Amino acid sequence: MTTTTTTTTVSRHPEVLWAQRADKVYLTIALPDAKDVSMKCEPQGLLSFSARGVQSELFFFGLQLYGTILPGGCKTKVGLRDIFCSIQKEQKGWWKRLLKSEEKPAPYLKVDWNKWCDEDDDSDDYADLASDDDAGMHVCEDDGSSDDEGMLYLPDLEKARGN
Repeated sequence: MTTTTTTTTVSRHPEVLWAQRADKVYLTIALPDAKDVSMKCEPQGLLSFSARGVQSELFFFGLQLYGTILPGGCKTKVGLRDIFCSIQKEQKGWWKRLLKSEEKPAPYLKVDWNKWCDEDDDSDDYADLASDDDAGMHVCEDDGSSDDEGMLYLPDLEKARGN
């Protein structure tokens, strides 16, 4: 009698943060020291990502984006801790949500509040922020106000403790 063993490859989902502008969608994929990174963008808004983690574990996700995109306008930059993706929308305009489906998005998809701008904040001044060389610089100008005024951050806590 022979026994057959089947091995299945289990993939995991990395945390994915997203933000948008009228002409682009930005994804930040939290996957330190990623290898074999592959991102495919199709015109109808189908996006697929795969990569290997530090211990060669497979990470994968596929998304059906809200609108159509220009595959030639999809850029990926692999950093030490994150993978930054800039996705060119086919038509300028704000999407109601990231995904075509109205269902609640998967728990690994989150809004990137550090890069988020509201429609009325987005102007031509910000249109050029998404150059390939500054993948981390897609941030609206700080107007000086903050929702977390009065909050202590780690350096402040260390000062308060006398460290």
